[in-house]
Amino acid sequence: MKSCFLVLVVLYSLGTSLLARDAAELARATLVVYNRAAPDSTGLARYYAQLRQIPNDHLIGLDCSLEEEISRQEYDQTIAEPLRKAFIEHQWWKSQEDASGQMRVSSSQIHFVALIRGMPLKVRATADYPGDHPESNILGSQNEASVDSELATLGLFSRQISGVAPNPYFQNFRPIGELDGVPILLVTRLDAPTAGIVRRMIADAVEAEKAGLWGRAYVDGAHNTSGGLADGDEWLRTVVKDLRRVGIPVVYDRKPSVFPSGYPVTNCVLYYGWYAGGISGPFAEPDFVFPRGAIAVHIHSFSANTLRHADANWVAPLLSKGATASLGNVYEPYLQMTAHLDIFNDRLLHGFTLAESAYMATRALSWMTVVVGDPLYRPYAAWLQLDSTKGSSAHNDWIMSHEFALKKIGLSPADYFPIARQAASRADNGPMLEDLGLRQEEVGDNDSALGCLRQARTIYRGHGDLLRAGLEQADTLIEAGRKDEALPLLKSLMRTTAEGTGATLLHQVLDQIVPPSPTSPPPAPRP
Repeated sequence: MKSCFLVLVVLYSLGTSLLARDAAELARATLVVYNRAAPDSTGLARYYAQLRQIPNDHLIGLDCSLEEEISRQEYDQTIAEPLRKAFIEHQWWKSQEDASGQMRVSSSQIHFVALIRGMPLKVRATADYPGDHPESNILGSQNEASVDSELATLGLFSRQISGVAPNPYFQNFRPIGELDGVPILLVTRLDAPTAGIVRRMIADAVEAEKAGLWGRAYVDGAHNTSGGLADGDEWLRTVVKDLRRVGIPVVYDRKPSVFPSGYPVTNCVLYYGWYAGGISGPFAEPDFVFPRGAIAVHIHSFSANTLRHADANWVAPLLSKGATASLGNVYEPYLQMTAHLDIFNDRLLHGFTLAESAYMATRALSWMTVVVGDPLYRPYAAWLQLDSTKGSSAHNDWIMSHEFALKKIGLSPADYFPIARQAASRADNGPMLEDLGLRQEEVGDNDSALGCLRQARTIYRGHGDLLRAGLEQADTLIEAGRKDEALPLLKSLMRTTAEGTGATLLHQVLDQIVPPSPTSPPPAPRP
């Protein structure tokens, strides 16, 4: 009980601090940057500023290349130098020259920067850059970067472009405005394959904040420990633990492969996964759509290599499928220099903005990362408001799961599972029962897991939920060595599943239990 009390005190203290930042304060700390040469860029900038009530003089139009990839010279001349000039002219920076004539920024009125579709995405590598000192190692010799990560260091006035710039905000736990003497900018971009998608992303972020982000999380681990990749799976395990601690139901795939095609992904408001080269599985299916406000991230070296093609890599396709925000990399970042998803998820759950959460999770600046989405988006800020969960009948199951988990946050799993199942059964809460079943299967309590999953199937009405819970039930039986019980269950699921990717997936699972017999016997050997 003591640990539970301490957790709630911390949440309350942090909540009052974050809530004290009203929308107007965040808007005054935000700069919107667009490309005057790009169609739709000006209109999107004005639309975003209007919805977030960002002051008109915080919209800066630049004349940039229309290409996604630009040279270092183009970056300096058309982006960095004009923006530094604007910061100085508007007196957004408190700065002075040191004894060597170097400009030093001690504080900034601007903390967030939204780059609008049409702004270049990445800066290609260069050689012999004045003031740069490359090193002979892998990290220290590279100077290509995302435009966004370079702009984060705008106030450092540094000519060192090779290697990484350490991020002083990494692993922090305070709003960016409370950090003195840290002149970094939290730069995100409102960018996607079409202007219509960007406009939808902007509107969805604002709307999703009003009631909070309610739904299920899907976490897809790779279970790959080769080449130093174990850290990625550890991040995802921590994500699962933290989501369950606050009552967000999670489907956690512990197999090396990604979620297969035909897997029923419903109510997916959070997706974290790795490590496939391009969008695949259920997310690639033509009719898949994320709910409003969803955040979707897939770890891959080139997940945001381009944002202009709806079928390229991961970030652009996820946004095209309805996600409101994502994270990615424009060039090879190396795992430890990508966003640490456990920190990112934790900060989101604590009510920080998308930009704050992403930059607290990122070790390196002047590097490869991009954050795509509204920098001010706070999907879980509504949790910090005492009356935020009232009057929303469409989210009752998710709200109950969250509130019940918070009330019982100090209990051990052995004590939590029986009372949670009792509460979920009384409320006919299918998502909560399914989540309990999956958690019990993970700890080896197969009988309890099967009971919860069977009960969830009696409550669900949507075919996707019914199919997923049935597949989970069958998987539990197979893992427990009870294939004779899994076989009739899978056959019954086949009878209610129309031809398509779902039926194909069921055939694949059935073939694992009963391998198909050859269509004809092999020819007899000649004498």
